Amino acid sequence: MDELLYVIPANSSKEEVLKYVSEHPEIKFVSLVGIDMAGNDTDEKIPMRIFVKDIDDFYAGSAVQTDGSSVVLTGIATLNNAKVDMPIDPTVNWFVDYNYEHYDESLGKPVGTLRIPAFLVHEGKRVDSRAVLADTLEYVKKNMLDLLHANPQISGLDLDGSQVEDISFTSATELEFWVKTPLDEASIEEMEASQVMQEQYWERTHGAVRTALEGCVLELDRYGLNVEMGHKEVGGLKAQIDESGKIAHVCEQIEVDWRFDNALQAADNEILVRTVVKEIFRANGLEVSFKAKPMIGLAGNGEHTHIGMAAVTKDGKFHNLFAPAEAKKDFMSAVGYGAIMGMLKNYEVINPFVSATNDSLNRLKPGFEAPVCIVTSLGHSPEVPSRNRTILAGLIRDLENPMATRFELRACNPYTNTYLVLAAIYSACLDGIQMAVKHTTVELLKELSKNAGEEGFYLEKDRAYRSEEDVFEDYTDEERDRLFGAPPATVWENMQNFEAYPEKKAVITAGGALRDQIIDAFRAGALLRWKTELVARIIPENRDIVRKAREIESDWVTDQDAYNWNKIAILRNYLAKDSIDEKSLFTLLINALNEKDYATASGLQVEMYDKMEELKALYDSYSKNML
Repeated sequence: MDELLYVIPANSSKEEVLKYVSEHPEIKFVSLVGIDMAGNDTDEKIPMRIFVKDIDDFYAGSAVQTDGSSVVLTGIATLNNAKVDMPIDPTVNWFVDYNYEHYDESLGKPVGTLRIPAFLVHEGKRVDSRAVLADTLEYVKKNMLDLLHANPQISGLDLDGSQVEDISFTSATELEFWVKTPLDEASIEEMEASQVMQEQYWERTHGAVRTALEGCVLELDRYGLNVEMGHKEVGGLKAQIDESGKIAHVCEQIEVDWRFDNALQAADNEILVRTVVKEIFRANGLEVSFKAKPMIGLAGNGEHTHIGMAAVTKDGKFHNLFAPAEAKKDFMSAVGYGAIMGMLKNYEVINPFVSATNDSLNRLKPGFEAPVCIVTSLGHSPEVPSRNRTILAGLIRDLENPMATRFELRACNPYTNTYLVLAAIYSACLDGIQMAVKHTTVELLKELSKNAGEEGFYLEKDRAYRSEEDVFEDYTDEERDRLFGAPPATVWENMQNFEAYPEKKAVITAGGALRDQIIDAFRAGALLRWKTELVARIIPENRDIVRKAREIESDWVTDQDAYNWNKIAILRNYLAKDSIDEKSLFTLLINALNEKDYATASGLQVEMYDKMEELKALYDSYSKNML
């Protein structure tokens, strides 16, 4: 497929674009890709002839409109005011999406669609996730330039700030996903044992999984993503071989990593990767799930998000702003300290963008290498870099490569809206950097390492923010909550942080792009999906589990069996059985949601999860003892 066109490079002129598409008649459609508040991307099939004829209108945003009430722009585009314009973005790469199931016979090539990133404009204002990130980065860049020019000598930074003329924001994400044979259901218990015994991580892939993974790596390289690795992840089972000798009953977890890019391009790349992975695995007869926690009890799907920042000086050189001048003396520069402290201090209002669904919060549980509290790790000493995989956001550094210095946020999942997360993170980083440039690295290390209860000049008194311990094993639940803050248990609790922390919300809205209108739209959409999923999916699924937990007939029933069944029967009734005088937990939860009593509903959701886990454990013990 070397003769196919996969990328039209960023900042290509209109003339260059027209030349590209004229030389590749297999590209028959154009699709404008706008990103709503939930991170969904739009997709259409516009004949190429229309794009060529009206290319100026496409750039101006007058060629294509969409019904904004049909995408997640809650409270912005309404049924009686739904018109949304879609101006295209020429500053990033445009990718060609090929349909390998639809060939142009005359050309002998698959039919392609040129997917062009776009903005969503309602009543003259950009209201989409891409625009929020793009505009936020411009705001942070301007403030960083002013800050460096006003403070040319910053502690721990080997750089003359007066010589800086540009700021580069570098980001990357890592994609984890579960892959399985369609319609097959694997044993959760068996996979949990495999996970505990560490049988699968970096295990050799076989058959269709190997073919699909290799296909993804090769295809993504054609798009210029510079894939660094594709490998088996922690979860899964060894596949079986059917009667024909083919690999069957697949259920494995895979990870794909690719090279960093500028923040906006990195977010666009993530959407491309998800699309390519899903299509190639499907072509090999396999299903892919990007859900954060597709199977309760097993490792979830993370998408660790890397955050970096560099300065470009007048001589054209790049300088990592987080890296220290002396790598064996300091963990990082004052700018780096400020960035991580800004992220941690304001994380309560970043977290709603990171975890906006029931599924995402199901993943963030102790014991699965997913973070549960707001804490960082720097390493035990500057001389020997290390990585603590139990914390929220960690420092990654390489003594031989200062440009690799960055932070890894471990809480994101494949459906996290990366555009909004990066916008909130870089805004929070700026807040911390503005403080840090006035301090030495010694002072900043002490501040970041302070104990809970110790007064600081930036971080909150009653919290600790750094730990080099295993936060899952070395602290009790009570200690974690006291030292690092109690994590939200439900979507409602997480969204309430916007109201609970107005001073932190002011930090991420300071640039004007992530404004109240955008946050309110994001929050309203997240709560609507939270409520709808509980009523239409989660509660009905739990009701089915309750129904299936039936008494088992047996000729030999022991006192243990009778005891277990009595507890199960009480739980079943409490969860799902209404009477005239008393309503079940399911009914109380549904009523609270319908009445918009979300605080009560949130508490009932937590109770429902606890009771369901108790029921499943009891019934498992009961059924195993029945002969």
